[in-house]
Amino acid sequence: MNKPVTTQTTLAPKGTQATEPLLPKSDWPQVFKDGIIWDAHACLPLLPNYDCSALERHRAAGATFVSVNVGMDFNPLAQCIRVIAGFRDWIGKHSDHYIMVDTLDDVRRAKREGKLAVAFDLEGSAMIEDDLAMLGVYRDLGVRQMHLAYNRDNNIAGGCFGKNQGLTDLGREVVKECNRVGITMDCSHSARQTSLDVMEVSSKPVVFSHSNAKALCDHPRNIDDVQMKRAAETGGMVCVTGIGPFLGADIDTDTIIRHIDYMVEKIGVAHVGIGIDYSFDQDHSDLPEGEDPALWWPKVQGVDFDFSTVRFVSPERLPDIAAGLLKHGYKDADVAAIMGGNFMRVAEACWS
Repeated sequence: MNKPVTTQTTLAPKGTQATEPLLPKSDWPQVFKDGIIWDAHACLPLLPNYDCSALERHRAAGATFVSVNVGMDFNPLAQCIRVIAGFRDWIGKHSDHYIMVDTLDDVRRAKREGKLAVAFDLEGSAMIEDDLAMLGVYRDLGVRQMHLAYNRDNNIAGGCFGKNQGLTDLGREVVKECNRVGITMDCSHSARQTSLDVMEVSSKPVVFSHSNAKALCDHPRNIDDVQMKRAAETGGMVCVTGIGPFLGADIDTDTIIRHIDYMVEKIGVAHVGIGIDYSFDQDHSDLPEGEDPALWWPKVQGVDFDFSTVRFVSPERLPDIAAGLLKHGYKDADVAAIMGGNFMRVAEACWS
């Protein structure tokens, strides 16, 4: 835990095998088989030249697209660039099953060819080093989604465990530049005021790629009704996440659907999606040596956020979520929208 990444490293991937049984394809709903299935956020270890074979779990579970984290605020620029280089290299060498996303046509092609489309996201903005020109570079390297603070405040934006800081003047320029170059603004992990500021400044739809309803689970990482409504007013959306402490009592499908139901009631089915935030190797820490984990993941109501014990909804649950929505009375068109169609619309608006 908490070991710095300083040298080129190739590791055998953990998390390659499913941790729970996959719903048999014969039981997959037809709308799931036919539709674009979009997971708005997942995590691989941030190691240069990492073997990304664990992503096969998404493809085997019927996913069409996944956004993979390539850096957080405590990961320096040099590390982020090397991680991106390694991930891109691995995807390029495994083009029989994976497609590095440039445009939405790549996502559609992945669906036709039974492949998994992969793009990247940044969880924070420290890795741009206050240089707006870096945003276009990240975009060209595959980053299609970005939030401006990871849990803590920085000189661009506020994090959800900070002092409810809003955007700084530089932060407002970052939002405008992300709009210009084609990076979707993401407010997960951000302070409430930062999220409201982003939605005020952005000329494009704004998303919460992996956040749940605070009304159902009162955790600092979750968001309130006003934040949800403002995101919807931008044309954006909120994606339900599958991390136990943010779901509440359990990580079963009924709990996930309860959060989806709440969001649909508040902002409409056109503004809800899925971002399960599965971490493929919970034993690995991306936190540099010397950093205090409690600073980035402080206790909530006296409870530590311990990655070794936190329960995660796995990619294998994606077909089950779609089946559960149908059983819960959602129409085929609504399930198709929640499972991926809504984010296709948002990406169409943001990536150009």
